[in-house]
Amino acid sequence: MNESEIEQYLVKTVRSMDGEAYKFNSLSHRGVSDRIVCLPNGETWFIELKTSGGKLSALQKVFAQDMKRMNQRYACLWNKEQVDRWACEITTISG
Repeated sequence: MNESEIEQYLVKTVRSMDGEAYKFNSLSHRGVSDRIVCLPNGETWFIELKTSGGKLSALQKVFAQDMKRMNQRYACLWNKEQVDRWACEITTISG
């Protein structure tokens, strides 16, 4: 499975939750997550998507650390099962 398939699955999953998964490309900051997910309960998540065997770049690791330092919601998801687990966990926690 390639990264775009996982990304499409994330978008579909988030929309089923009445949210939006915006594609994000920063021209001035490399390493920013692939998607910004906005949920109807007001939560915003920065989501990085990778495939099995993929790895975070050094700049992506810095971004993840920055998000943690600033108490932002961040997740790196590697397959459809992790997308499902993430969606289930945030639904359980939030609602």
